[in-house]
Amino acid sequence: MPTVFLGLGTNVDRERSMRAGLEALKALDDQLRASSMYESDAVGFEGAPFYNCVVQLQTPLPLNELITQLKRIEDANGRNRGATNSHAKGLDIDVLTYDDLVGQFDGVELPRSDITRYAHVLLPLSEIAPDDCLPGSQCSFNELWRTFDNGDQHLSKVYFSL
Repeated sequence: MPTVFLGLGTNVDRERSMRAGLEALKALDDQLRASSMYESDAVGFEGAPFYNCVVQLQTPLPLNELITQLKRIEDANGRNRGATNSHAKGLDIDVLTYDDLVGQFDGVELPRSDITRYAHVLLPLSEIAPDDCLPGSQCSFNELWRTFDNGDQHLSKVYFSL
């Protein structure tokens, strides 16, 4: 069964949105593993701070069906697909990796470039799977985090339990 890493983030009703999203993802894999929850500032626009985490799950779903399920979960939790550069972001769930796929698949670039660009993706990923390598690379997520220049991308771990 494919192993998938997903990045979750929201700055709208953060605790409720994340809790609902994680519960919905548990329906896809009751053995789902989640990183710690982190608070981060909005990147690329002015907006309220985000909650972010990464989850690992195994699913029999092919990538295109998984993406359909993720969009349903997002839509049920305030995702506004019509907004452009909105200050408020409902639940966003991104496929970071799907097994070892590298390239363009079903309109998704894998692995997602956000992994090496944003602290709010790489830190939780390095926490949950430190020894796993970025697909297409010889570098582990932990190695990538150790050499990452997070500059002004500050994160704070927040208490969060399901």
